[in-house]
Amino acid sequence: MKASDMFVRCLEAEGVEHIFGVPGEENADFMMSLENSDIEFVLCRHEQAAAFMADGYGRLTGKAGVCLSTLGPGVTNLVTGLADANMDRAPVVAIIGQGSTRRLHKESHQNMDSIEMLRPISKWAFSVYRGETVPEMVRKAFKLSEQEKPGVTVLELPEDVAKQDVNDQPITPHKTRRAAADHKAVAAAVDAIVGAKNPVILSGNGAVRKRAAQQLRRLARKTGIPAINTFMGKGAIPAADDHCLFTIGLQQRDHPNAALDAADVVIAVGYDLVEYAPSHWNQRGGKTIIHIDFEPAEVDADYDVDVEVVADVADALWQINEGINERCGGDLPLFDIAERQALRQTIIEDLTFHKDDPSFPMKPQKILNDVRGFLDADDILLSDVGAHKMWVSRYYQCDEANTCLISNGFCSMGFAFPAGMGAKYAFPDQRVLSICGDAAFLMNVQDLETAVRKKLNVVVMIWLDGEYGLIKWKQQNQFDGRHSDLAFNNPDFDMLANSFGAWGRTLTAHDQLIPTLEEAFQQEGPALVAVPVDYAENRKLTKRLGDLQFSI
Repeated sequence: MKASDMFVRCLEAEGVEHIFGVPGEENADFMMSLENSDIEFVLCRHEQAAAFMADGYGRLTGKAGVCLSTLGPGVTNLVTGLADANMDRAPVVAIIGQGSTRRLHKESHQNMDSIEMLRPISKWAFSVYRGETVPEMVRKAFKLSEQEKPGVTVLELPEDVAKQDVNDQPITPHKTRRAAADHKAVAAAVDAIVGAKNPVILSGNGAVRKRAAQQLRRLARKTGIPAINTFMGKGAIPAADDHCLFTIGLQQRDHPNAALDAADVVIAVGYDLVEYAPSHWNQRGGKTIIHIDFEPAEVDADYDVDVEVVADVADALWQINEGINERCGGDLPLFDIAERQALRQTIIEDLTFHKDDPSFPMKPQKILNDVRGFLDADDILLSDVGAHKMWVSRYYQCDEANTCLISNGFCSMGFAFPAGMGAKYAFPDQRVLSICGDAAFLMNVQDLETAVRKKLNVVVMIWLDGEYGLIKWKQQNQFDGRHSDLAFNNPDFDMLANSFGAWGRTLTAHDQLIPTLEEAFQQEGPALVAVPVDYAENRKLTKRLGDLQFSI
């Protein structure tokens, strides 16, 4: 068979169900091979959106999302989405086209070294030079992409290689078992936890994957240790659990910092430094840090690790839980979680203070209290990047892991709407809400047509302020209220939605939000809900957090 036929058979062996992308003439053989497969090709309107769709799909399922582009400008359009997936630890396999190998050594049409360009933003990137290597290379791409920590791999298929005759079979995937944690490291972690006076768990992006959240909850409840989630670790410890001190991640100090300031031991579980720099939560130093993750800790002066438990996070936590059982027996829990309830109640009162605010434009706090009350625990919310992300990250809490996706490693604007489409392909029966700023949504607005064509009921909530709100907020904080020109004009979002064949509403009063969401989720295809937002709350939050005082 042709190499392109073999490539598709290998994708089938990997369990691929969808490929998101925009094809070109250089991958015509691949596309024709795909016509004979049950794999659905989701034709997109921009390659960046295709990469974000694969990003959302991969992050939610743990299986590599697959995206496709042609050579040259098709590849450069993928870059932002691939970089986002790689830094946010989402498994993605990108298949890119290339011209004939007979012209790659010289100046020729659309010829560029795509692999060299993508290497810095991927775990592995390689060109298929011979058709006979396709089974090995496809298997390697998926294995490396899905292997902890997950990320992006890239396969380039030149057009002449796609036509080569091959006589081989796909390599059958087998589950890879990760090594158990070193027994001495586990014992050292147990020693530090049992000997602690005021420990805190800091759970990050790695804690929401696989079975890690289940074992983390066991650890918190067994020991009585409170837990703080990073923005990307929401739901690892349920918001409804008394052990949860909610989220941390703003550059300003926040209420959970009180627990971290007072801690003598910090148990960092699946914590990525790209999420929230340790300089923000470990300013005084002197803490014993236990690092539990799939990989050794990054070297950082403010993250001076005392104990490293490097292994599958779920298994490492299981071993630590068993070690604590053996050591402490009937003397559990080690700590009284009731002592943390005053701080927890302070945070709850803070988060719900504006839940009944009737003002319009709506306060961010009111919007998110309404949204949280409307969505079920297993519904999926995705946040784009902008001022709204800071509010979603702080105010929208979760009881289930992996139900709130935030781009907080690479922080790419344009993420939430296409990633929401990927989420809908991953879990078609769950409600998916993407929250975007008016700037971010328009960065991938063209794929509203894709959602309409595919009848994907992704609801997009657009927060309207007519500015690059987060940049304004940060400039005001840095320059005593001054900022550069950041204003722009918006379309009529109702008309915009209708022009694509979608459903759209712009709110004119605060009490319209819940009824509008109910109607939006009843549509056959995508729906836009535009909400004027009062971003005067940005600087009020900065001032309020800046005035917080903690006594250790």
